[in-house]
Amino acid sequence: MQVRLFEYAVILQPKEDKDGEEVEPGKLLVEPTTVLARDPDQAGMIAARAIPEDAIDKLDRLSVVVRPF
Repeated sequence: MQVRLFEYAVILQPKEDKDGEEVEPGKLLVEPTTVLARDPDQAGMIAARAIPEDAIDKLDRLSVVVRPF
């Protein structure tokens, strides 16, 4: 099976209080990174493994973005 080039990043979305006010800003947890994978799902799995340990308790605020290169 052929592999293709993908790019991924992991973003921590801002935290808002119940009034919609931002109480913690969003930030880029994993810089855009290129990876070889068979498909976008495999690239997403590789990206998920790159999530820092200290962000595991904030999974509801994480976005893993993957795109073909």
